[in-house]
This record gives sequence, structure tokens and C-alpha cells, in this order.
Amino acid sequence: MANITLHSDNPISATSVSNTFIDEYMSDANGEFVKIYLYLLRLMNIPEADFSISSIADKFDHTEKDIRRALCYWERMNLLRLEYDESKNLTGICLLDSTPRTRASAAPDAAGTDSAAPADPAPDPVLPQNTSLPAEKAPAPVPAVKKSYTRDDIRQFRQNEAIEELLFIAERYLGRTLNDTDIQTILYLHDGLGFSAELIEYLIESCVNSRHTSIRYIEKAALRWADDGITTVEEAKLADNIHSRVYYTVMNSFGITGRKLIPAELALVKKWSSEYGFSDELIAEACRRTIQAIHEPGFAYADSILTSWNRQNVHTPADLAALDAEHQKKKKHTAAAPAAAMPSRNKFNNFPQRSYDYDKLEKLLLTTTVR
Repeated sequence: MANITLHSDNPISATSVSNTFIDEYMSDANGEFVKIYLYLLRLMNIPEADFSISSIADKFDHTEKDIRRALCYWERMNLLRLEYDESKNLTGICLLDSTPRTRASAAPDAAGTDSAAPADPAPDPVLPQNTSLPAEKAPAPVPAVKKSYTRDDIRQFRQNEAIEELLFIAERYLGRTLNDTDIQTILYLHDGLGFSAELIEYLIESCVNSRHTSIRYIEKAALRWADDGITTVEEAKLADNIHSRVYYTVMNSFGITGRKLIPAELALVKKWSSEYGFSDELIAEACRRTIQAIHEPGFAYADSILTSWNRQNVHTPADLAALDAEHQKKKKHTAAAPAAAMPSRNKFNNFPQRSYDYDKLEKLLLTTTVR
């Protein structure tokens, strides 16, 4: 069979993505994080382009915090390095080579120091070249790179009564004997991310209650908490109460599946729950009435309902029942208005009606002489 030549007549320049990134990083990363990394590669071909955290946030309709979270993730993966000035302002992003040799040399060793660099390192380009980033405050501290613990390390960890109890509780929650990957991950959450045994226990419990028992899912949830600066069980519970409960109430009430809420939608949900102080029950009722009225999820329509309720001091189901009753009363009063007050739509009655004295007319007729 003859060879087939693959070519293109497209004159547009292309952005190169390494096979290592596709093979080893892309499948495990959040899809939005992948978009951000690919966009950084694209910007490398436009050195003169304006670049800032806010410009990327606008590009993908994210918050600046979302962009920083993605950058921190790729820094943990050793695919880029965030550069700061003396005031901890973000001034540059250096994309690192993703080949295994470079990643191995960049990973910290067991003592926490960097391993030896390549013999003749070349300076890494800052993104974009010759362009400084506007001053951005440094995000939360980047967690330590995940390392592999030896059997001696694990044995030493198990001498800690709290860790041994944590591993036992994890087995009970997950419903299986922990394998090496499970143990490595749990130790990383404690040793690398600095989570207490109580916080890890609450994390596993929360994930299992949400029907997620994959250790990879648990690790990703932990990394989100680390990015958000959550270090205690109380902070985790508060975050769960603010975000998860109301978030999923709206998602379920609107029947939204297969996507996450965008920042504009999240802002409205936050306004309903935090600024207006509405309960999940009233927010769900507003969503139900929205679907009933326009037959599709409509955040602007639901916002108009809840804004009206807030203006009328409706904050409990009893307040809403009273408002509905008053509305029905007004409708009945309007419908019961006297029919005589309404103009007739009969075309034969659309002129002034005359009145006659029939007795007088009869007498006039009898006394009239015919000539």
C-alpha cells in the first residue's frame, strides 16, 4: 500500500503541544486548567500581546481566582514557574520543559531541596517575552510536590497513633482495604498539604457521602481546599454550607446537568443566599416558578422573582404564602367587578338606547284623525 502524505494548505501558524503533556498530564487535569495551559502556549507565539490575570479571566469568562488556581496547579506539576518580586507581586510566568528529564530534576528530594540541575541549563523564557505582568498579589502558598513514600517512611508514619487511626477510619469509609496508592495519597494529604488527621477524615467522609470513593477524586478535592486556604474542619464545613448546598439546590431545581455554573450565575446564587438571606427552600421555589413560567432555566428571571420577594420582605414560607393569598384575593376582586361597569362589546348596543312611553303613544294614535 502506498504511503499517504499528510499536509495542509492553511497558512495560519500553529501552537506546539508536547506529547508528554498529552500523554501524562492532560487526562488527569481539570478541563479548564488544560484550556489555561494551552492558552499560555499560544501566547508564547505573540510576545507583543498584552497579558494579565484579568485578561485571561475575561477570555474564558472565569474569575481571577480561577486563573490563579490553574496556574498553581501547573506549577505543582512542574510545567511552569510563577515569578514574584520582593513585594510578592506576580511579575512573570516561566514555562518549563515537560520532558521527564526536566521534571525529575525539578522535583524536590526527600530533604526538601532541589536536585542538581542539568549541566548546561538555558534560561527559560518568560511569558510573554519582554513583557511584565501587571502587579498581582501572590496566591495561597503552593502545596509541596507529591512524592513517593518508602516502606520505612510509611512505617514511621504509622507510629503516629493519629495517622494509624486515620488509615483505619479511611478503610471503614471507603469500604475496602487500602492499597499502596491509597496510603501514599493519604500520607501526601497530611505531609505534603499539611492537612490534619481530622480534616482528612472529614474530607473522605464528605466525598463518600457524595458517592465518590475514588482516591484520585479525594486528592483533587483536597487540592481545591488547599488552593482555597482551607486548613480546619470548621472552614471546610463553612465552605460546604455556603457553596455545595445552595449550589446543588439551584442545579437540581433547574435540572442542570453536564456543566458547572458560570461565574455570573454563581454571583446571582451568592446574592440570593448571602445578600438576600433566602433559604434553600425559597430559592428552590423561585427556580420552580421560573421553569413553570418560561419552561427553561433562567437565572435572570429567578433573580427578578427573588428581588421582588426581598423588596416585599418575604423571607419565610409563611411570608410567601401570605403574599400569594393577597395576590389571589386581588385577582378575585378584579374578576368580580360589576358587569355593568364594563362596556358592552355587542355591536348592536354600541349606540345610546332610547326610552318610550307606550301609553302616551297609544292615546296619541287613537285620537289622531286620518285625513
